[in-house]
Amino acid sequence: MREFQVGVVGATGMVGQRFITLLEGHPWFHLKVLAASARSAGKTYEEAVGSRWAMSAPMPESVKSMRVLDAEKDIDEITHQVDFVFCAVNMKKDEIKALEEAYAKRECPVISNNSAHRGVADVPMIVPEINPEHAAVIEAQRARLGTKRGFVAVKSNCSLQSYVPAIHPLMDFGVTKVLACTYQAISGAGKTFETFPDIVDNVIPFIGGEEEKSEQEPLKIWGKVEGGEIVNAEGPSITTQCLRVPVSDGHTAAVFVSFAKKPTVEEIKARWAAFAGEPQELDLPSAPKQFLHYFEESDRPQAKLDRNLENGMAVSIGRLREDTQYDYKFVCLSHNTLRGAAGGAVLMAELLAAKGYLD
Repeated sequence: MREFQVGVVGATGMVGQRFITLLEGHPWFHLKVLAASARSAGKTYEEAVGSRWAMSAPMPESVKSMRVLDAEKDIDEITHQVDFVFCAVNMKKDEIKALEEAYAKRECPVISNNSAHRGVADVPMIVPEINPEHAAVIEAQRARLGTKRGFVAVKSNCSLQSYVPAIHPLMDFGVTKVLACTYQAISGAGKTFETFPDIVDNVIPFIGGEEEKSEQEPLKIWGKVEGGEIVNAEGPSITTQCLRVPVSDGHTAAVFVSFAKKPTVEEIKARWAAFAGEPQELDLPSAPKQFLHYFEESDRPQAKLDRNLENGMAVSIGRLREDTQYDYKFVCLSHNTLRGAAGGAVLMAELLAAKGYLD
């Protein structure tokens, strides 16, 4: 695989910081450009971030002195230097949509962590192990945008990436309905305990827009490419509740599932153990060797113990048992800024690179 020159747009935020740590030493992707808002533009990256560096690892020396460009005003300079960009900006949805399309129309593919384009029918929303075939819709999007290389591809909401991967290998048993209650880490809001004191000794039972995303986005992931667009799946019926909890990293989900043809506990565990997707087959650099891990211990998975499993790119599952209202219930966990955000986007970029969409 050849090397690609890469930019991070929205580099000073928490997800942008995570992108920077993941790209350090990446075998395919070389970080060339950092971009952010006008208030950071012109500063060195170290000056722009200041005391807001939120990663446990220190800021890489390679980026400290890099000059931050203006994500909007310097778009021509940025797109001339890179093969594609990762985007994780904090702007209004219509502004994000316009910005990402502006990059794409300059023949610069955009791998987006934002939600602005998730509902667009010809924009693939890829969880690499689940729906890599959705990349085929990129050609229809390019025709709409009038581009040869440029396109936008998005990753899904971070909360559903804990439980949708666990349900996916069971879909041929006829999943009819799903209830998922998610307990979401504060890093999902771009916060730390220092910047979010209200969360200490507290649970907040509302995260704006999260439940709608968690109920609708899986249907796009499980949809099909038809006539140059992604047609959402008609089911299963999904209902969710999303709560913010005092955890630094790691989204946990309590999941309840019913089936048209109820499998046995042994069949479910066997499906989870055997499941692999194209990232594993292609041995992509960021892919976990074992995507789904089942814990037999009654008190696992735990965010503090298990969120970093396989460099934070695996999904942990536990407590599978029969339920009185649904057929089964279980608990899932994923690292929200790795598998759920920047790491998932890097893996998607690796998949698209392997398939030739970034050439």
